Amino acid sequence: MTAGHATPGTVRPLIGTTGRRVRLGLVEGLDKRYGHLFADTFMSDFSERIARAGGVPVNLPYDADPEVLCHRLSGVVITGGQDVHPACWGGDPAVVRDVDPRDDPMVHDVERDYFEIALVRAALDRRVPVLGVCRGLQILNVALGGTLIPHLPPGSVEHLSASSPLFDGADDHAVTFEPGSIARRIFGASAVTNSWHHQAVDRCGAGLVVTGRTADGVVEAVELPGSPVLGVQWHPEWMEREDPAFDWLVTEGSRRI
Repeated sequence: MTAGHATPGTVRPLIGTTGRRVRLGLVEGLDKRYGHLFADTFMSDFSERIARAGGVPVNLPYDADPEVLCHRLSGVVITGGQDVHPACWGGDPAVVRDVDPRDDPMVHDVERDYFEIALVRAALDRRVPVLGVCRGLQILNVALGGTLIPHLPPGSVEHLSASSPLFDGADDHAVTFEPGSIARRIFGASAVTNSWHHQAVDRCGAGLVVTGRTADGVVEAVELPGSPVLGVQWHPEWMEREDPAFDWLVTEGSRRI
């Protein structure tokens, strides 16, 4: 099977994507009778890009058992979102807001953190290909014992962009990739990317290596040598041009079928 061009009748790889859990009362215009209930939410951009690359997107709620999932899935995407709770990586607990994450989708959500960390570890144990996106890169690092920079200081490169999501990045946000890396093979020597993050990798987790940085030294890509694992700090699902990260993931996932 070639990614993006599955032959009718062939088995296509199941690619799981993570999401968020929110209170329905946050949805404007929804019948108030449902306001106390909760919903799992998933970015459809991931599903569209995975399907176009030749995979079958599968949404993964927190309630699913990571070990069982990794017996069935051919690939996993850990998606973006709120900051990883500092308790997971030894950060300052004073930054945590005393708000239920289901009432505000931008505050820390330990339930999500624990699920995604367990999912990464289960995937690594079974050699299920993993793509970490933005927060997902940071989860990948934390799952392996790494730490984070809690807030990037202002510098020569803008990382927390205020521009529209459908934007391929400013020229100053060019990521340079290490020779011999997965990132170099699929993105080339460098690539201009979008950017919406204020935290970044500090100390890498066990075995993880940095394979992409911007000019100010901020980590933008990580890998686990010898494994089908890639983390990118930008949002490939929001790039207007097709980002090859999804083709890579589906191709790697098809090898498990």
